[in-house]
Amino acid sequence: MIDRARIWVKAGDGGNGCVSFRREKFVPRGGPDGGNGGRGGDVYLVADAHSRTLYGVARQHRFEAERGQHGRGGGMDGRKGSDRYIRVPVGTQVRRIEADGSLTWVGDLDRPGKTLLVARGGRGGLGNAAFATPTRRAPRIAQRGEKGEEWQLVLDLKLLADVGIVGMPNAGKSTLLACLTAARPKIADYPFTTLEPELGVADVDGRELVLADIPGLIEGAHRGRGLGLDFLRHIERTRAVVHLLDGSRPDPVADMRTVNVELAAAPGDLLGKPQVVAVNKIDLPEVRARIPGLREALSRAGVRPLFVSAATGEGTTDLLREVARLVPVGEEAAGEEPGSLPERRPRFRVWRENGGFRVEGREPLSLAQMMPLDVEEGRREFWARLGRMGVVRALRRAGARPGDRVRFGDVELEWEGRP
Repeated sequence: MIDRARIWVKAGDGGNGCVSFRREKFVPRGGPDGGNGGRGGDVYLVADAHSRTLYGVARQHRFEAERGQHGRGGGMDGRKGSDRYIRVPVGTQVRRIEADGSLTWVGDLDRPGKTLLVARGGRGGLGNAAFATPTRRAPRIAQRGEKGEEWQLVLDLKLLADVGIVGMPNAGKSTLLACLTAARPKIADYPFTTLEPELGVADVDGRELVLADIPGLIEGAHRGRGLGLDFLRHIERTRAVVHLLDGSRPDPVADMRTVNVELAAAPGDLLGKPQVVAVNKIDLPEVRARIPGLREALSRAGVRPLFVSAATGEGTTDLLREVARLVPVGEEAAGEEPGSLPERRPRFRVWRENGGFRVEGREPLSLAQMMPLDVEEGRREFWARLGRMGVVRALRRAGARPGDRVRFGDVELEWEGRP
């Protein structure tokens, strides 16, 4: 089971604007009619109820949306690029890797059909018709399309189950899941038979409960020992825990304490979840004979145990009903608050840097990327728009003078002191 993946997503670039003038017979001085470029496509993640692992996205790992079409003459705007939809299993959590290596929460695909925007397409560039004014009737500039967002994402799949079955290796968790549901996990008489979580659906008096068989925990699992943190995180979303003890082990109470220590040390307050303790393998004569002693020992530990046989089904109906009592109908599985990409805001900062000035902010940097700064008309329009944003006023307050160098990301210009 692939339950963690790292992928690269790239939204579509915006299409370029067009420089064009109306050309018709008997219209010697037709005005500008260059169309705008189309917006680039966005990239979305979609929770797919039919997907079980992240294998498909991990294998492809690179996803790109379509760029917008360029504008054309005759006032024809370019078509928007097609969006890209990436299907992932329900329960996938998404984080973005920042430039410094830190992770930023993006969202949680915790229900079928939910979509999450993970990369925005670039805006289309304006054609020369958009720059026409009463005093400038024949502009010969157009914008380039804006670059689409590009991110590396970390996807984590955390199973969406009502109940997690935990316990030491070989306690009989897979056998219990097979007994209670139609799931058919691998079952064998040796530790760590289960190498990935298994899901099954149980019917409890007409109500469905989703159960997850979590691979066996050992001492030190919260530090990564054994199957460790790879599977502890699958318990985080469950609403209740069935703690299955192997009644044939020398000290089942000590086993219970070992697993509880790992649950308490793991992230997500796993030990705080409602828990049902069940002693398994009472079909074995030596275990059945130990029931009074085990009941007394567990009672001293503050636990009222149930006694079951996953092999024969004895006691499992009472176990399911007790679990259903702990899981209220309609309550949602626990998880982090859903999120989305942060909203774009036209904020900027200006400061002195290496004998010049630097401007940071999405709007001015995007404008520097899109405008044709290699021509005088483009530079003039660029500074005029920065003036309307308030960037020129901020430069003056910071002490900038005509002739100073101003940096916008990778673009460096000499400020001519206007507007």
